[in-house]
Amino acid sequence: MSYKTSSAVVAAAFVALFVSCFATSDEILPKLVIDDKLSGYHGLVKENETLVEVVPEIYAIGDVCNFNIVNKHHGEAPFEIILRPNGYAELRARKTLNCEKRKTYKFEIAAVSCSGLISDNVTVHITVVDINEYAPLFLDASYVKDVDEGQLYEEILRVEATDRDCTPRFGDICKYDILNDDQPFTINNEGSIRNTEPLDYDRSHNYILSVVAYDCGMKQSAPVMVTIKVNRICKLGWKNIPEEIDYYPTSGRKDLFPNAQLRLCDDPCHVKNVNAKLTLATSHIGKGCDRDTYSVQSQRKLCGASEESVELLPANHVPLSAGNAIKHDEGRESDQMYEFDGSSTAVAIPNDVLDHGLSSAFTISTWMKHKPMPHQDKHVKEHILCSADDHKMNRHHYAWFVRNCRLILLLRRDFSQGDLNIFRPAEWRWKIPQVCDNEWHHYAVSVQFPNVQLYIDGVLFKSENKNPEVIDDWPLHPTKGINTTLTVGACWQGSENKMKHHLRGYLAGLSVLLHQLEKPEVLACLHKCKESLEVPAMELLEPGMELLTNSELTELSIEGDNKTNLEVLVRKIGYSNSRDYPTPGRRNLHLTTSLICDGGREVKMPPAESYIMVHRPQQPNIIINGTNTVPREYHEFRQGVQVFPDLAISIEPESYDYESKNPELTNVLERRVDSCIISVYPSLNPDHETLTIPADMLAKFGISAKVSKDGVAFNNADIVFHYQEALRDVHYTNFKPAYYLNRQFKLVCSEMNGRFLSNEYIQTLTVVHPKSPTISYTTTTTLPTTALPAASLVEENDAEPKPAHAQVVQHSVEAKQAQTIFGNYLDGSIDERAQAIVTGGGHAVTIIIVVCVGFLVLMITLGIVRIKAAHQKASQDEVQDTEMAWDDSALNITINPMEQLECDGSGSAGDALSAGKHRHAENEDDSSDDNMSYDYDDSSDDGGGNEEDDGLHRGCAPRLEWDHSTMSI
Repeated sequence: MSYKTSSAVVAAAFVALFVSCFATSDEILPKLVIDDKLSGYHGLVKENETLVEVVPEIYAIGDVCNFNIVNKHHGEAPFEIILRPNGYAELRARKTLNCEKRKTYKFEIAAVSCSGLISDNVTVHITVVDINEYAPLFLDASYVKDVDEGQLYEEILRVEATDRDCTPRFGDICKYDILNDDQPFTINNEGSIRNTEPLDYDRSHNYILSVVAYDCGMKQSAPVMVTIKVNRICKLGWKNIPEEIDYYPTSGRKDLFPNAQLRLCDDPCHVKNVNAKLTLATSHIGKGCDRDTYSVQSQRKLCGASEESVELLPANHVPLSAGNAIKHDEGRESDQMYEFDGSSTAVAIPNDVLDHGLSSAFTISTWMKHKPMPHQDKHVKEHILCSADDHKMNRHHYAWFVRNCRLILLLRRDFSQGDLNIFRPAEWRWKIPQVCDNEWHHYAVSVQFPNVQLYIDGVLFKSENKNPEVIDDWPLHPTKGINTTLTVGACWQGSENKMKHHLRGYLAGLSVLLHQLEKPEVLACLHKCKESLEVPAMELLEPGMELLTNSELTELSIEGDNKTNLEVLVRKIGYSNSRDYPTPGRRNLHLTTSLICDGGREVKMPPAESYIMVHRPQQPNIIINGTNTVPREYHEFRQGVQVFPDLAISIEPESYDYESKNPELTNVLERRVDSCIISVYPSLNPDHETLTIPADMLAKFGISAKVSKDGVAFNNADIVFHYQEALRDVHYTNFKPAYYLNRQFKLVCSEMNGRFLSNEYIQTLTVVHPKSPTISYTTTTTLPTTALPAASLVEENDAEPKPAHAQVVQHSVEAKQAQTIFGNYLDGSIDERAQAIVTGGGHAVTIIIVVCVGFLVLMITLGIVRIKAAHQKASQDEVQDTEMAWDDSALNITINPMEQLECDGSGSAGDALSAGKHRHAENEDDSSDDNMSYDYDDSSDDGGGNEEDDGLHRGCAPRLEWDHSTMSI
């Protein structure tokens, strides 16, 4: 039985082998279609997916029934190949893969036919694509670091985090961040933490930060806690001194160091003496500090100075040559300052500006900034002011100059003022350091001969031993034909005819007051700064403590034995700037302290530095309003009319509260302006136009005014209300208003010496011309009844008279029918004809009527002449077919210029002509005296005029009539 079975098996195998051999000879092997078998297939599969994206796509030809993974190179290959229609296949993972465990796979695949035939193998390369599935983790659960206060560290500590993702895109740490806001720390991308400002133990003993890390896919880690502990390090000196202090205009007083503390640490010192000095640096602002930029004249008025003082700068006088004009700063932020170069710049002062001969009592004052030149000869003179002989000689009559860092006044008396044989004081030499410190100072010398006093920065200089040094000299000897030349910035050498002893430095506000002395309080006021340190209240000063300041309040010293009271006083030191528009910028503060313990041991304190930042003020807007156009009658102009009857001046914005950011409610009329200019164009005609100002009111307010044909200039700082009242009281008078349709006045006001300007306000005064009587012309032609029909031409004006000019509103004119004046023109003299033309106001209608009437008379005359000539020719040629013939032997023309339209009777032509000739003769006699004055409206204002002056002057017009009683055709 077993034998038979084995035989059957063998037979079956043989049959199968035979069939297989037979089939092989007829079937085609399957084949994978791929261009580069050596490179093979490349696939990508994400960690959270199973489908593999293969390039190129798996595709085989032949009778393909399956694909097999036939060779596994590196362990398992958890993939399967799924057959798709038409020989295509897709590759899938049997499970989700993990990039962190294995990133790549490599194996070979082959196509298998339904009969079991297998294609060639092709390699497949699989890469597992990483996804950002892990967040970064810090290496430490928390971090702690100790630091000392008062230091800036490059690195306090470094934190570090890692990420389990397999690729750099998601596995690398790209950023660290501190989640806490408003902390004085920062961290970079490497995890290094540092402080952004010195730490203060008193402010915070430690800081707790929450720090996170981000991978390059921006996946955030859980926060880690970082604790930074601050160690208290005691340093001698002031603490809590702010580096910058902001100051806003019009904000008033501001405390500088409200939290200041003086630390002595653990130094065993029983204070015996403590001294603190605070300095405010203002030398770089204007003339040494922030002062109002009003003109010197306005500043003098505000300080109550004499109005008789003559200001020599600004130098509006003609320089001696075109190239030596002094350079100056326009003073928009501060005053006008003038630079003298030491070689060429100087200005001559005419005698009509200042009397060159000084009186026995006078005051000269100026601002000056001066420094000596290196290696300069000590005998070199630099003149501020000098009066010397104008030619032939070089005598200096008086001078104020600098030499070898000394301020010197030279005052040579004239021979007429004393005995020629008596020595008298002639030169005063003050040795003072201010002359050469290159800082702005105010100098004033007051002379009540022989007493001479010097004021420096508003303070009287106290005479010391041989300071000033007084030199006696002879009076000047008499001379003939020698005048003087007064100069600023140099001294005139008459014998050499040139300037010498030039000043190298800066001047401002140079003025001379003659016949009286300037008051000391005025000199102190002129120097007073608008910005200063504010002293603590005296009630805070405890026994044993002393507080001192300089005159400018830019230095403040506190000295005593009480450290605690010193701290209280320093906390109450303030700063204020009373200018409405202060100079913006930085003012440095320097606080020095010295301390002496019992036993004489001195403790050295480091200085404290700070600065005040004055912010730029809001610009004021000076606005002028009113009724732009004001009509007035003739008689009002003759009596004088207000130029600005309802003028209103305002300044915006108001004072501003920078803390609350809300405008303060202040009275704008208490704000100041320092100049208002009224301009008239074209200029006034002084023959009949005038501008008058309220002199008494201006004197009361202290406002100066200068009237010219071009307008009025008001000067000196005063409140807006006073300027407004003065301007409203300016009157314009015109004795011949008929010359104008209107008059325009431009007004501009300014603040701070031209630093801020108002709008240009235009005021128009309109002339309302009076209504004039109407004149009519009638021309009548009379012909015989047997000839042509009678014809008449009558031209009359409207029954209602109309004015020559209508009221002008907003610079527009409504033209009305003009008054006819041809009668006046024919019947009057040359002056009357011109007067008649002017009476028409220059209207075209009047001129056209005159021309037309004249042309009509001319054409009538020519027609008569031609008709008469034609009649004579026709008679001579015996023309029988003439249609019409004129018998003009008795033709007369009667002109009635005196006939009135609205009169009951009229004069004859002869009377009218006689009256016209009489008036013509009278006007010819008066024409030279009137100087061709065409004030045509005088009669209307006089109310009727002369009874004998009939005709045209009474509103009647002449008529032209034909006397046709003897005319025949």
